[in-house]
Amino acid sequence: MFERHWSDYWKKMRGTTRGSPPRVSVEEILLSWLGAFIGIGLLAGLINACFAEADRVLLLGSFGASAVLLFGAPRSPLAQPRNLVGGHMLSALIGVACWKWLSPFPWLAAALAVATAIAVMHLTRTLHPPGGATALIAVTGSAEIHRLGFWYVLLPATLGPLLMLLIALLFNNLARSRRYPEIWF
Repeated sequence: MFERHWSDYWKKMRGTTRGSPPRVSVEEILLSWLGAFIGIGLLAGLINACFAEADRVLLLGSFGASAVLLFGAPRSPLAQPRNLVGGHMLSALIGVACWKWLSPFPWLAAALAVATAIAVMHLTRTLHPPGGATALIAVTGSAEIHRLGFWYVLLPATLGPLLMLLIALLFNNLARSRRYPEIWF
């Protein structure tokens, strides 16, 4: 039985024979590019005005991942408004709490923040992978991020996704080939 278990375990790593994802049209590629350019451009302006350089890199990385979902895969369940806003907001709340409670042990705070954020996003049906980065930034960010405390939940972790949501709503519905959102709640 033990040998069979290991055999099945290793077989799972082979993947499937379905092949690569289907190609998308040039129009879809250009729409994804332009939406991400506008969304990140506006958000970067806001973040550049409010945060130091090291924190800007971290924050924009998290929102860059959101842009991939919003403009590259707008029909994905992970890109829907509930997931976008809820995932970032809840993850920020968890990240700040973990930092406040465990700052003497940053490695533990980081691990607990991301793991708990994933669990809470699952429980609340707000799973948004960039939320893990938002929780991690609350722990690994600069002293400036740490000084924000729970204000970090508001700016950037709630206002940033709301701005991205507004842009996604306006932009993704311009093209006939797109509809956003698929679901609100």
